[in-house]
Amino acid sequence: MAQKKQRVWPGLPYPLGATWDGAGTNFALFSAHAEKVELCLFDADGKRELERIPLPEYTHEIWHGYLPDVRAGQLYGYRVYGPYEPEQGHRFNHHKLLLDPYAKNLQGSLRWDDALFGYQVGDDTEDMSFDTRDSAPFMPRCQVIDPAFTWGLNSALKRPWHETIIYEMHVRGFTMLHPEVGEAARGTFDGLSHPAVVGYLKSLGITAVELLPVHTFIQDRHLIDQGLRNYWGYNSIGFFAPYPDYLAGGSISEFKTFVQLMHDAGIEVILDVVYNHTAEGNQLGPTLSMRGIDNKSYYYLMEDAQRYYNDFTGTGNALELRHPYVLRMVTDSLRYWVEEMGVDGFRFDLATTLARVNGGFDEHASFLDAVAQDPLLSTVKLIAEPWDIGYGGYQVGGFPPGWAEWNDRYRDTVRRFWKGDDAQLAELASRMAGSSDIYNRRGRRPWASVNFITAHDGFTLTDLVSYNDKHNEANQEDNRDGNNDNNSWNCGAEGPTEDAQINQLRQRQKRNLLTTLLLSQGLPMLLAGDEFGHSQQGNNNAYCQDNEITWLDWEAIDADGQALMEFAREIIKLRRDHIVFHRHRFFQGKQIPGTDTNDITWLKPDGHEMGEADWHRVGARSIALLLSGEAGVYHLTEQGEKEPDDTFLLILNADHQGIEYHLPQDSHLSQGTVLIDTSRELAAQEETPAESPYLVDPRTLVLIRYGHQG
Repeated sequence: MAQKKQRVWPGLPYPLGATWDGAGTNFALFSAHAEKVELCLFDADGKRELERIPLPEYTHEIWHGYLPDVRAGQLYGYRVYGPYEPEQGHRFNHHKLLLDPYAKNLQGSLRWDDALFGYQVGDDTEDMSFDTRDSAPFMPRCQVIDPAFTWGLNSALKRPWHETIIYEMHVRGFTMLHPEVGEAARGTFDGLSHPAVVGYLKSLGITAVELLPVHTFIQDRHLIDQGLRNYWGYNSIGFFAPYPDYLAGGSISEFKTFVQLMHDAGIEVILDVVYNHTAEGNQLGPTLSMRGIDNKSYYYLMEDAQRYYNDFTGTGNALELRHPYVLRMVTDSLRYWVEEMGVDGFRFDLATTLARVNGGFDEHASFLDAVAQDPLLSTVKLIAEPWDIGYGGYQVGGFPPGWAEWNDRYRDTVRRFWKGDDAQLAELASRMAGSSDIYNRRGRRPWASVNFITAHDGFTLTDLVSYNDKHNEANQEDNRDGNNDNNSWNCGAEGPTEDAQINQLRQRQKRNLLTTLLLSQGLPMLLAGDEFGHSQQGNNNAYCQDNEITWLDWEAIDADGQALMEFAREIIKLRRDHIVFHRHRFFQGKQIPGTDTNDITWLKPDGHEMGEADWHRVGARSIALLLSGEAGVYHLTEQGEKEPDDTFLLILNADHQGIEYHLPQDSHLSQGTVLIDTSRELAAQEETPAESPYLVDPRTLVLIRYGHQG
């Protein structure tokens, strides 16, 4: 029996994508240069193409049509007709099935074949040739969705920036080895929704999870050929659809359930997003979506050679965010994840690329201005990775008000200091005090600095104190990949060792680094697994290691790991309980109005304040800072009332020798109590009176509390 043909009505040019309204489905696709667009419908398992339907209308450069008989669940794709003229920037090829850039869900996965390329692979003319093979057998299918979901009492948490503690984690790696998560749910949002996982995150005390990319991405062909996988996911091909492998049952409701449970636990959800490029690569890449829909509009092409792509990211291409419809796609995607999927913010990969105008960074680029004026997006958490590999790409401190930024100067300085490098005191003081030299402009606040010591890219905390050199042999690039400048120190042996003294020092160094991070002004970000000592065997570029190298091994957590975890919980709680560690405003380094004490004072071991020469004294590897708990005009509640806190003395000694510190003698200060001394094991971290002088052991951090007076 012949398949009944679909009825087709004109439909509307908005919203873009496939929109089911409860009766039928509207399809709308932007392409300024296409000559014809065919909608391809597939059967329930996606194997058989049922019908090709030319979209009947073309309005304002949008092709559209309404199919009254198409329901939620329908699988589809596009074929787009137009000129194949690479030298003019056009790469249309209707033999290639294309993904809808606005697809909300995908079924199936991409299988590599030469038919995925618009040109004949291996032809002497490279991408100038034209390939007529059908790519449909190797492509995933888009799916029309029913967006309905019962959110219950869910609402955006809107946690203040200065109270935020971010936990960077990977959807798959977090639960692949979790003993309490069932095998079918491991590596998915369903797995992250398990009560044991939610309970753990809540007990840790973090306030936000930052997920490595969850947008649909592809597995790179060269990695598959080598038996590796794209683990991190920085190779997006769909900005609205979750990566299918992260959905245990194939439904986007799994993601929404995860967000609901995070919010119930008081934890915000931040997505690491990759809008700077796509998985289609350079002129020799496959034709999967935007390249075949309208290459000249979607991609940032070389003005004098439109066959080629501008590449500020090292991935082969860059999205053309100067084009209004491409900019609209990105902002529509952001709003979708906030409004429909419930997320609380975004971390933008290689964000400098998003703000390039005529090749250069511009803080008034259309993307930044669009976000700033958007009544929804301007209210969520926006975090920039403020660099790319293009000219003038390093833009730390260059993003406009409303943005926070990854601060690599914080990372490098803290690593160098605890490694024992000389001449770090002045830089360390600036970084720990919130990096006002970088961010104190145009009303920006200390939380503009996202402080981190480790992240997915680079050594884990354990590896940072266990390896002098990277060990990336498993990546099959002869250890050439990854950063060679890690500011790491192995404490006396390269990699795992049975030497008890070295292991003891490594544990102390981890406590030093965690405490420095969590008690610095700014917004701290902790890498998942660092709190219990996860190691990647010295691999500092594990982007392709979807295996035990990157997966968190919960059953391998030993006594040292448990102790470190408890220590991390205590430091996180200390930060959350005391506003003096997460101030609303930058320090002034002077007397607090209405008091006779300074907001912050930097001290030498003799108890006197640091002078100009002391900051640059050769061999000086220790410093102390006195943080005043006086409220003055700085610590105020939401109602504008003063919020005084205890006063704290934080002593950091990165020297290989112990140093006696003369503690402050001030009538305004009560008897000091030692809360933390990282030379002690966790079991010995009980509170003790602080006697002056206080011997600070080698490579040790000490925190002393003075109760609030009055």
